[in-house]
Amino acid sequence: MLSFEDVHAGYGRSVVLHGVSLSVPADGVAAVLGHNGAGKSTLLRAAIGLLTPRSGRILLDGDDITGLAPHDRVARGMAYVPQGQQSFPHLTTAENLQLVADGRRDGRAAMAESLDLFPALKDLLPRRAGLLSGGQRQQLALARALITRPRLLLLDEPTEGIQPSVVAEIEQTILSLAARGGLSVLLVEQHVGFALRAARTYHVLEAGRVTSTGDGGADAEPRVRRALTV
Repeated sequence: MLSFEDVHAGYGRSVVLHGVSLSVPADGVAAVLGHNGAGKSTLLRAAIGLLTPRSGRILLDGDDITGLAPHDRVARGMAYVPQGQQSFPHLTTAENLQLVADGRRDGRAAMAESLDLFPALKDLLPRRAGLLSGGQRQQLALARALITRPRLLLLDEPTEGIQPSVVAEIEQTILSLAARGGLSVLLVEQHVGFALRAARTYHVLEAGRVTSTGDGGADAEPRVRRALTV
């Protein structure tokens, strides 16, 4: 589905990713784990086209997309949910969703399907997004991305800084999306247990380099925690 081949990337004179090579399986989840500053968010920014690699290639279904603009990657079926529960705060929940739905032929049906995945949002449709809790804004961000019916979903810390009850709901939604097929996920996540439950494969980043790779699942947790403590 998505592959990074010897990708070097950074900001200004600072190099953050040093020869990263990893892949996201078709109809599966690849988890990227690592401490703050390891380069996880930079990896996602390069994947969606907000950051152009200095060298190396990014491939989608075998096609080189390294030089494609973000909107071209979205047109190819990619969606990105950045860190921080981002929304348009002065618009209502409904208007936030409608902005994406209006650009699609099947927007009304796609919006309804997204709301079915996050039913708590239905009662919040008239409320301004800026008045929602962090967990509600994160559900809104995920619902908005899913309206595009992506084939590949890029998630940056989807459970960060939100209340445990909502974390459980978001985790269950991501797990169910991954299980039903037709969607690949590149998941950056601090919650190791959840990430490995969801993931078919995992990659540990340390200082911009992949230091450990393996199969996901609960059995991998001790191995990953050892890798993260090195």
